[in-house]
Amino acid sequence: MLKRPLVTALSASVVLTGLALPALGNEKLVLYTSQPNSDAQQTVDAFQAAHPGIEVEWVRDGTTQLMTRLRSELSAGVSNPDVLLIADSMTMESLKQEGHLQAYQSPEREAYDAELYDSEGYYYGTKLITTGIVYNTGAEHRPQRWQDLIQPEYEGQVAMPSPLYSGAALIHMATIESNPELGESYYEALQANRVEAQGGNGGVFNAVAAGTKPYGVVVDFLPIREAAKGSPVAFVFPEEGVSAVTEPVAIMQEAKNLDAAQKFVDFVLSREGQELVSEQGYLPAHPAVAPPAGFPARDDIALMPLDTQSALAREDELKQRFGDLFGS
Repeated sequence: MLKRPLVTALSASVVLTGLALPALGNEKLVLYTSQPNSDAQQTVDAFQAAHPGIEVEWVRDGTTQLMTRLRSELSAGVSNPDVLLIADSMTMESLKQEGHLQAYQSPEREAYDAELYDSEGYYYGTKLITTGIVYNTGAEHRPQRWQDLIQPEYEGQVAMPSPLYSGAALIHMATIESNPELGESYYEALQANRVEAQGGNGGVFNAVAAGTKPYGVVVDFLPIREAAKGSPVAFVFPEEGVSAVTEPVAIMQEAKNLDAAQKFVDFVLSREGQELVSEQGYLPAHPAVAPPAGFPARDDIALMPLDTQSALAREDELKQRFGDLFGS
């Protein structure tokens, strides 16, 4: 994909990998996103192909770093982005509660399961990045349930990401603990079985692929994508269900380019936008769009429910308990 010069000056404190693209009309859109660089470029390119009269500027960084930048701007009385496309619903819920988002009733919402978007239209999930179990194909066992990881035969052989570093891991912990089959005692059982926290999902995947830890807890696309390239790993959607990060999209309360922002939300929720999600190797949020190769049918994946508002209220408590159990 071609990158073109940025037409407005932005802070040099953040590396700007998204670039402004020429517009045929006068519309403009400023997007802040935590998508990987290539995915973000593809998303912007596809949106501009559908709306060639809209000039797009985008800033890409990890969700934590992006929110640090955004909150700094907001505290200074500045609101730069029109649209956010970031990793998790808990971050969006916090922005909603603080009054930084505006509601939009996208006509595309009718195709989606109600649990995938905010009921008032403040944010919409655009994909499902689930967390399940990965194992090295040379390992002795083939775990199929979350309960398997706390059995004696798995002692000291499991790695997992830390909620202190990973938003997906934080949502996973909140989801697991709200499941009556598992509950708060599950993480205590993981600690007792000497499960090792290894920072982010990438570190967990690398440990399992290398065989230094035969089993792991990880987001789906890493092992599914790498297994197709020959990596000795397999991914399991556990029988009890999986947690999911939905990479929601939302419009800022002070959006300067509201019409373009609404068009962007509609696009990423549309069949065309969701087919791009599948092409990028992720599970689309749209139930009628086929998943990429390596994924089961959408109806075969059991999603464990999560009350986002309740999870947000417990965020500090969850992180504290994890730190007490596994260290920082």
